[in-house]
Amino acid sequence: MLEKFRLDGKTALITGGNRGIGLAVAHALGEAGAKLLISGRSKVEEAKKSLADAGYDVAFVQADIRDPAAPQQLVDAALARWGRLDILVNNAGIASHGDTPDFDEERWRQVMDTNVDAVFRGCRAALVPMRKQGSGAIVNVGSISGFISNVPQNQVAYNASKAAVHMMTKSLASEFAAENIRVNAVAPGYIDTNMSRGGIENPEWFPIWRDMTPMARVGTPDEVAACVLFLCAPASSYVTGEVLVVDGGYLTR
Repeated sequence: MLEKFRLDGKTALITGGNRGIGLAVAHALGEAGAKLLISGRSKVEEAKKSLADAGYDVAFVQADIRDPAAPQQLVDAALARWGRLDILVNNAGIASHGDTPDFDEERWRQVMDTNVDAVFRGCRAALVPMRKQGSGAIVNVGSISGFISNVPQNQVAYNASKAAVHMMTKSLASEFAAENIRVNAVAPGYIDTNMSRGGIENPEWFPIWRDMTPMARVGTPDEVAACVLFLCAPASSYVTGEVLVVDGGYLTR
């Protein structure tokens, strides 16, 4: 059974793989035997050292995923290095909080460009080689915010963007299931990353987050990465169109 979690001979592209959940995913897939192409806007050198020290076959491309050309360039880079692309993990994303009347067009556009448009472009670009190969696995990083309206913070743009990711995942899964291409998502709850650190350190927000989470703690990037590995691996060969919630029970309340 453990062999079903191996990714030997597979190639994986991970956007935003330079820190947080993305870096944890890179380590999980690399440990399972995958070759890795990692993209990120910053802190690439730290990720390089971390993954190189682990001995993985890894390449790095510094890219701003909001650039409409970036997703295709990343797919092309993976194909140029290894000749195939088996796995895409659309992890890059941003969060932006604020009351809706004060949420200007620029902030809305930044969230949608990163969390929705870039995910679509990444899927679209990756599907071309995957269809030629006759196989592939895509995992999009959604959020519990795609299911519920978080409190106490207001974040209409982020919530809407992650709901879009969930439905995009289901639509693509339906469209390409017959071609042996699986498309799934993970929906993390509150995870201890730079993105959520401000809220974790907020004395008004964090007690509410903790009290609404049955496990009474935040998760770790490794806990999300393990779920991504499952969705990328042969272990989940009959799973597609799913949004796997990783939230310590938050949605049960």
